[in-house]
Amino acid sequence: MTTSTIERESYYHRTGEHTFKPTAHAGGAWSVDEQHFSPLAGLVVHALDQHLAGRAGGLALSRISYDILGRIALDECEITVETVRPGRTIELLEATVTIGGRAVVRARAWLLATLDTSAVADSPREPLPAPDSLPLWTMGEAWDGGYIASIDVRRMPPARRGRTTAWLTSRVDLVAGEPSSPLATFVALVDTANGIAPQQDPTEWMFPNVDLTIHLHRAPTGPWTGLDTTVTFGPTGQGLTSTVLHDVNGPVGQAEQILTVRPQPRPLG
Repeated sequence: MTTSTIERESYYHRTGEHTFKPTAHAGGAWSVDEQHFSPLAGLVVHALDQHLAGRAGGLALSRISYDILGRIALDECEITVETVRPGRTIELLEATVTIGGRAVVRARAWLLATLDTSAVADSPREPLPAPDSLPLWTMGEAWDGGYIASIDVRRMPPARRGRTTAWLTSRVDLVAGEPSSPLATFVALVDTANGIAPQQDPTEWMFPNVDLTIHLHRAPTGPWTGLDTTVTFGPTGQGLTSTVLHDVNGPVGQAEQILTVRPQPRPLG
């Protein structure tokens, strides 16, 4: 398959006004018959963008939090969006992803007013090294699934378990035949953070996240998503993946994922 053919492929095909069918590229890392949450998170932002299309500007998505309510099958999904708290300077939206009549994800997004604060813009976070300065990492050697196979990863060799930095970009469009915003394509890679700096071998331990919360202090640009990630496992079955998010111009925000940590089931016999 040529590169040009891959670039025309997508994670989803639109099947209706609010419905989307995942392709094999959306396949999960823990199970091949589930969706990886990363592209679905981007698809939710794509749906929010459509909900807001045609409105006058002035509000920016500044926080989005996702709760994963159950198994996300590799099947057609419906995304509905409603305005929970309208406002001219602050607005709250809620999106629900439904598969087979069951809600599998709920997301809430805060939109905040934009104005010129460039005179006081500052962050103590240093920019990451440029993507082309980090070695290519074949993430598929550690993880399965169509989504993992679809992305290019440049990763700093971890000095210890649970700590690394990486750059990600994708060769695959979010929705076939539809342009996606830089924010949607950026967010579509963020959930990958839980897999770039594993604390333990995923063939021995499971540590899926049940949520994802992203805070942004400025709008990211593409095509690279930078992840400065720390993964912590606690002593009673919980873990936390914490990531400072970057684009090539510097830090843009932070992401948090709570993990349920458990041993992989052992085969019987």
